[in-house]
Amino acid sequence: MMTQMRATALLIQYLMQRVSFLLILSLGLGLGAYSAAAALGYAEWLTMPLTFGDQVVPQAGIYIQLGLTALALGLMFFLPSNARIMTLENSHRRFHMTMRDVARAYAASHRADREGVFTMSSEFDSVRERIAFLRDHPDLGDLEPSVLEVAAQMSHVSHELAEVYSDSKVQRARDFLTARQQEIEDFNIRLEEAKRVANEIHNWHMRVELEEDVAEAQLTRLCEQLEGILPEINVSEHQEPAQNVATLSNVQSGWVTGPDHYEDDEHETAHPEPVVAMLARRAAE
Repeated sequence: MMTQMRATALLIQYLMQRVSFLLILSLGLGLGAYSAAAALGYAEWLTMPLTFGDQVVPQAGIYIQLGLTALALGLMFFLPSNARIMTLENSHRRFHMTMRDVARAYAASHRADREGVFTMSSEFDSVRERIAFLRDHPDLGDLEPSVLEVAAQMSHVSHELAEVYSDSKVQRARDFLTARQQEIEDFNIRLEEAKRVANEIHNWHMRVELEEDVAEAQLTRLCEQLEGILPEINVSEHQEPAQNVATLSNVQSGWVTGPDHYEDDEHETAHPEPVVAMLARRAAE
């Protein structure tokens, strides 16, 4: 509660100081300009009856106008000193702004230290070199010398850190990481190519196996058809082709030898053998 009341009082004081500053400035400039215009004949002087006891003071309005003008102009000469006092009060009330200036000056000094600008090794020479650098910096000319001194001392303390993380070392580390990143990208490209080749070989292998299965199924169906057409021919997988030929050569069938040669022994033994041998060879395959 007290903190809020104090903050409110400070705010009212701040506003009243600014309003008073503007009023005094306006009053002084206005009265001065009006008195100058009246003296040159462009305006009328102030007229008012004034008696001092039994005596009437002639031209009392002119005297009063000139007195008020002198008072207002005199107060105007106090405005610059009052402005400096208000600035000092604000700087004490806003100490974080000063710390921000210190941080800004330290950042500039540390950046220069990382770039290798400072070469002095002793503490006194190093701090003095940093103060001179900050004083000549184009962005830090409005800072107080005490702020620059604190920033220079902080920069000297962190000199080892600036050497470890200097711009050259950081750039070298970035180049190394960039090279490794490029190697990883190249490896990923080769890996994708290897995956593509592996998938192609796998698909090719699957197609070959599928074609083999289809061919085997067709062969099985052909054997079943042959067994259905030639029930007398029983070809086994473990039976020799010569035995198959010998067995089939003794078969007396009208379909093999034909109806005209059923009773002819010479044609019965001469003509069926090539046909039966061909069927036996196909069945064995």
